[in-house]
Amino acid sequence: MVVKVYGPSYASPKRVLVCLVEKEIEFETIPIDLFKGEHKDPEFLKLQPFGAVPVIQDGDYTLYESRAIIRYYAEKYKSQGTDLLGKTIEERGLVEQWLEVEAQNYHPSIVNLVIHILFGPVQGFPSDPKIIQESEEKLGKVLDVYEERLSKSKYLAGDFFSLADLSHLPFTQYLVGAIGKDYMIKSRKHVSAWWDDISNRPSWKKVLEFGAPF
Repeated sequence: MVVKVYGPSYASPKRVLVCLVEKEIEFETIPIDLFKGEHKDPEFLKLQPFGAVPVIQDGDYTLYESRAIIRYYAEKYKSQGTDLLGKTIEERGLVEQWLEVEAQNYHPSIVNLVIHILFGPVQGFPSDPKIIQESEEKLGKVLDVYEERLSKSKYLAGDFFSLADLSHLPFTQYLVGAIGKDYMIKSRKHVSAWWDDISNRPSWKKVLEFGAPF
């Protein structure tokens, strides 16, 4: 059964796509244009009542929220493709811990930067320099924690690539690309080495063939 992934152009769906590539799961993509309001179409809202992407359909099974989706496929196909969960319950605990760090500490500041630097001008509302400054400062403090962690292990959950690392790919791509704040990564030796490693994985290069996150 081919998995259908809605909204492949955007960052959060790319989190799902890179997971599917790592797990060697066949998929097809269905474009959703957020700027045209297609995510508010009644038919789409039947799949995702909050009107957001991604959504997957796997046969008669529908799931939304990107981190829920990647956990689902990493568990369902644990023995297929790259093991993204760790080999022990302790490793799994660290994967889950750093997934939560990404969602609760890392992601919010980058989202603010994306909104006020990229989407604001496109959607016609003014950027807020104060929010940009505060978000960069908060993100810098988070990255300092990452620098300390990555001085002790190659990846966030240990010496193996996992969902914890994978989940950072789409929005960090914004940071080093369209947002133009790659110095936040490059100025931290161990974070920079980690980013160079995970962003050069064949799976992420394949996902970028669908275009950089927007």
